[in-house]
Amino acid sequence: MSASQPEPIVSLQGAVRHYVSGDETVRALDGVDIAIDPGEFVAIVGPSGSGKSTAMNLIGCLDRPTAGRVQVAGYNVAELDDDELSSLRSRAVGFVFQQFNLLPRTSVLENVMAPLGYQGVAVKEARERATLMLERLGLGTRLSADRTQLSGGQQQRVAIARALVTRAPITLADEPTGNLDSATGAEVLALLRERQDEGGTIILITHDQEIAASADRIIRLRDGHVVDGGSPPRAKRRAA
Repeated sequence: MSASQPEPIVSLQGAVRHYVSGDETVRALDGVDIAIDPGEFVAIVGPSGSGKSTAMNLIGCLDRPTAGRVQVAGYNVAELDDDELSSLRSRAVGFVFQQFNLLPRTSVLENVMAPLGYQGVAVKEARERATLMLERLGLGTRLSADRTQLSGGQQQRVAIARALVTRAPITLADEPTGNLDSATGAEVLALLRERQDEGGTIILITHDQEIAASADRIIRLRDGHVVDGGSPPRAKRRAA
């Protein structure tokens, strides 16, 4: 590709993901084409059962396609073994999970430091980066708390801090403002935009049209198919 059209950082080409449930085959994704350029801020939206969660799992290297091609950060995920897939996840993707997935019996600070350990960041630097990120999200006084001592909104902010502290090329956020008040939600979106301005690629998974509208592009799924927005508007793309 030319310099004006970089290789997508995420590419789904004819991606299929079918699940067998009893005697039924569930066609969660059925020939999906999506391209996301480096530095884009996109939202993937759709009603329940549209395939957006399945798309998230493929983009996040949590699953492999039944057929078709899924490429993330230059790697075809179907060609990677489990260890290679895990390594790609830790290097390329920062996750904000809807259910938080915080480590039990582990402090807020240690939760946010954890992915930096997988990246090989020294403990001193990891502690400094995690502390700074938590302070920015209003959790500077809760560093030693564990998840049982936090509200849902506070747990959500810890999950967001854990994703952003890695400075991963891709931030994949599943309903990142779902448990937050409007003011804190706006702060989180501003942090995601700041990460984009640093060169990161932001992918939101959401059913909230107002949140989706904060993205530069909306990819709409329905019944396992892309109905709109699957390709980047290259002429209007933000400079990387």
